[in-house]
Amino acid sequence: MTLRIPTTVRFGLGALAALVVTLPLSSFGRVSHGRTSVSSGSLGGFLPTRTPPEERAAVRRQLASKGRGTYIGEILASRDSSLARWPSRPDQPLSVWVQDASNVEGFDSTYSAEVRRAFKDWDALQLPVRFTFTRDSADADIHVTFVDHFDEPISGRTLWSRDDHWWITDANIVLAVYHRGGRILDYESMHAMSLHEIGHLLGLDHTADTNNIMASTVRVRELSPADRATVKLLYTLPPGGVR
Repeated sequence: MTLRIPTTVRFGLGALAALVVTLPLSSFGRVSHGRTSVSSGSLGGFLPTRTPPEERAAVRRQLASKGRGTYIGEILASRDSSLARWPSRPDQPLSVWVQDASNVEGFDSTYSAEVRRAFKDWDALQLPVRFTFTRDSADADIHVTFVDHFDEPISGRTLWSRDDHWWITDANIVLAVYHRGGRILDYESMHAMSLHEIGHLLGLDHTADTNNIMASTVRVRELSPADRATVKLLYTLPPGGVR
């Protein structure tokens, strides 16, 4: 599976050319000392938490009543009927460090600004987990770094860890400045790719509907109503198995 972000590149005044950034679905998982690390797009494969039966039944009722207009069912299908999310911490935002300087040729601080703008787009939804930015990487809960390109045909990767109860405990994002084919990403593409990867960081997975930023083939530049509805529903539910 691949993620394609259509982009626009300017070659002089008024000249436009189409560029497609390809991000195949690469995933792996490892379990160590009660913690599991999963890369963006992982299809799961881990045993769900044994949630009490009465709680699972309550979650299923909530999914039935509020799931319309979301792709929460697709996430459950990809993760063995389990959900992962950050613990609610509205008064203690997650601190995000975004790399501002890089030796990558063609990199400039606008890329970092587009990443911050993407975090603010998700933060505007006022979820029970919020974001703030820090200049001190040692003080950050989340790190966003840039590379020239990936050896695989991808342009972004999110790695998050969860505990045995499916609470996400930490996450990091790596973004490429260049497609593996050698073409540089424009700023709008970096913003779209950042939105997609932050969605993974929050616990979302892919959806088949290309009108959404979390589609495996991304063709939009902003959060859709379904993206917003799905993450809001996710953050009203407990993590773990719902079967």
